[in-house]
Amino acid sequence: MTGPLLEVKDLTKTFGGIRAVDGLSFAVAPGAITGIIGPNGAGKTTVFNLVTGVYRPDAGSIDFEGRSLLGIRPDQIVGAGIARTFQNIRLFNRRTCLENVLTPLLQKAPYSVPAALLRTPGVRRMDRELREKSRFLLAEMGLEKLADVQASALPYGLQRKLEIARALAMEPRLLLLDEPAAGMNPEESRALSALIEEIRERFNQTILLIEHHMDVVMRVCSHIVVMNFGALLAEGPPEKVRTDEKVLQAYLGKEYRNA
Repeated sequence: MTGPLLEVKDLTKTFGGIRAVDGLSFAVAPGAITGIIGPNGAGKTTVFNLVTGVYRPDAGSIDFEGRSLLGIRPDQIVGAGIARTFQNIRLFNRRTCLENVLTPLLQKAPYSVPAALLRTPGVRRMDRELREKSRFLLAEMGLEKLADVQASALPYGLQRKLEIARALAMEPRLLLLDEPAAGMNPEESRALSALIEEIRERFNQTILLIEHHMDVVMRVCSHIVVMNFGALLAEGPPEKVRTDEKVLQAYLGKEYRNA
């Protein structure tokens, strides 16, 4: 497509008189990695919740592939091609890594309940194919040897990778990553940056990223949206954002002034 994959215009959301998102507009180009940054409480995760249908905006529009997402249920938005991870990891902790990735695939399986109960040859064949796909996604995240390990037993960084694998199982065209580098050390952050770029290439993904680790944002994003108090403070390529005086004062700090 020639236009933006996702376009947000004049988006507003108020909670108890506080404008969490205040007339925000931005666009996400197909195939790009776009970052949303800003201080805590700037409204970044609220934007994700509006895009994915968790919240309904008070005003404004959200268009995905030229189609309005307003009034559409979260499950329908997933079906339309948008998947996400969460700031606080949400896995099926008592299930294995394989089961975590397999679950969304089974939900999309095109067979009926009676066929599933009877375990028809078609159902058995489909199950084998879905398990193979699940193992492929785990392998892409470097988790192939942990397929039978319970999700809760994984270290924090690997849980993040498992959550990304599960999101990719939904076959999105837009992947929303909410602070994927949270809790990671510099070495893990560098590895995550490489992984995000690989995901974009291997899975032909468009990615919208919320992140506080500026090394990750500046390394992988071609376009950055800066929020402050729910509103757009600045936007542009990394080299422009990192030298913007308003951004330096509100968020990045003086250490980025001569970086």
